[in-house]
Amino acid sequence: MEPQDTTLTTTRLRLDRLVPADAPGLFAYRGDDAVARYQGWRPVDEAEAARFIDEQSRLAFHTPDSWAQLAIRDRSTGELLGDLGVHFPADKQSPIEFGISLRPDRRGKGYAREAMSTVLDLAFNEWGYRRTVGSVDPRNVASIALLESLGYRREAHHVEAYFFRGEWVDDVIYAMLDREWRSTATR
Repeated sequence: MEPQDTTLTTTRLRLDRLVPADAPGLFAYRGDDAVARYQGWRPVDEAEAARFIDEQSRLAFHTPDSWAQLAIRDRSTGELLGDLGVHFPADKQSPIEFGISLRPDRRGKGYAREAMSTVLDLAFNEWGYRRTVGSVDPRNVASIALLESLGYRREAHHVEAYFFRGEWVDDVIYAMLDREWRSTATR
């Protein structure tokens, strides 16, 4: 089954596409130093956030070799809590990848784990991927804890792997296979 532009729901969350009204909120947390520290994209102003949302709205959710962004919302209020990016590889033999950002005031409440569990279930059980990877700066302990709590295993640590925001940074690679996800008793 191919990924669709449908709304996903969990116990507390609704995952759907970003809309123009999300631009102020997206800029507010994505422009925050604490959130942007390990992110590849940081909007310089609200207009750039609006352009990003517009570009995303014109991109089919499952476009091969692209990143598609989902809003993470409070299910009952619709409040924007963060966003979750899905990198769809060029083919199903390559791993699918996810990236997640939450507003600082919404961290530590299990929202990231809840959202990631939902898309991992879809990626492995409905979309037909067999492998997922995560690329993380080793100083990003919150993301590493999230990946490990979901069952990802550490595969590599590349020292000074890329130049990012004026410094050489390490890159730690985490991965999980579909069979590992299915065999995990507790998520």
